[in-house]
Amino acid sequence: MITFAHFSDCHIGGWKEDKLRSLSIASFEAAVQKCIERKVDFVVISGDLFNTSVPSIDALKMVATGMKKLHVKGIRVYAIPGSHDYSPSGKTMLEVLERSGLCTLVFKFDKTTNRLAFTVDEPTGVKLAGMVGLRGGLERFDYMKLDKTNLEQEGGVKVFLFHSLITEFKPMDFEHVESEPLMSLPKNFTYYAGGHPHFVFQRSMFDQGYGLMTYPGPLFPNNFKELEQLRHGGFYIVTLDGAKTKAEHVPLPLKNVISIVILAEGKRAQDVKKELEKALRDPSIKDAIVTVRVEGCLSEGSVGDIPFSSLFDACPAYATLKNTYKLTGKEIASVEITSGSVGDVEQTLITHHAPEYPVGFCGQKDSVALVQQLMALLDKEKLDGERISDFDERILSDVIHQMKLKEIFEHAD
Repeated sequence: MITFAHFSDCHIGGWKEDKLRSLSIASFEAAVQKCIERKVDFVVISGDLFNTSVPSIDALKMVATGMKKLHVKGIRVYAIPGSHDYSPSGKTMLEVLERSGLCTLVFKFDKTTNRLAFTVDEPTGVKLAGMVGLRGGLERFDYMKLDKTNLEQEGGVKVFLFHSLITEFKPMDFEHVESEPLMSLPKNFTYYAGGHPHFVFQRSMFDQGYGLMTYPGPLFPNNFKELEQLRHGGFYIVTLDGAKTKAEHVPLPLKNVISIVILAEGKRAQDVKKELEKALRDPSIKDAIVTVRVEGCLSEGSVGDIPFSSLFDACPAYATLKNTYKLTGKEIASVEITSGSVGDVEQTLITHHAPEYPVGFCGQKDSVALVQQLMALLDKEKLDGERISDFDERILSDVIHQMKLKEIFEHAD
């Protein structure tokens, strides 16, 4: 029986907050310790070990120390660079770790033949190959050129590492994230160690000529939304026992995560303050990571009237984060507001001010509807993994379509 661990999207050093950045490093250390305890044969890392191509000295030191612990125990480390690991010049700190004998990079692409070479884990005989992940999904050009013949015809137990979202496995909220079709990957591998999208996924694809396809998710959540949704990171421990392949997801709950959501619609700023104060007095938040999301339109007072900083300083949480992106106050005094709902407030303001700013090519009634539609379009958020240029293009395309600008310009011609 062969046992190995599958890490991905560690993003070591990614958090700006010191305590959370320390936890991202601690998660790597915890995963290493579990690998030693479980006596795995080797570890594969499918991209984004670091959050940047030039990690801090502390981050590099901690990773090197962890890899050294694995090396001393005879546990090999195989890796591919991810989109965050590369510098603009194409260099990666993983090459330094490889030259130090701490890991082996398995992306061995021959530009003459457009073929990947295998790396063999000698003690087990497992054959590994992999494709890198690049910014903006530019690895698609490598996949387009890749000659998969030798990869698919090679016999034995094979592991393929990749750092791309596969189109067929794309969740709804990843609709606009760059992806590769399943057919881009070579067939006839036992295990496909995926990375890049931050969700936990596994699917047996043996009946379609592939093996067990997985994404372990991040080793530690990398942003506010991931803390809310994932609560913690994790990785896979994979066992290969004859024809059986099994992947066990191992969670890394270093800290309890408590999410507080306050709906501020129609409430006064002082009421929201009291509600938050009460929530932060809950004994369970001691030494926990607390996320606070406040949404809605205040009926009285402004966002600045809620003393978030002093409230957070007084609570015993390990770390506290807030999201007030959708929190607003009634700060326009020139228009009388008689309703507290966000929709009614917006409707009143639009109706009042539309005559002052006519849209020229359509009447006032259409202008009101148009403003509402544009507000909905511009309220969209950038998706996780979506390039800024793609996000801008998506919003611009929607606006052009909504305003019928293309038809107007064609008519003018």
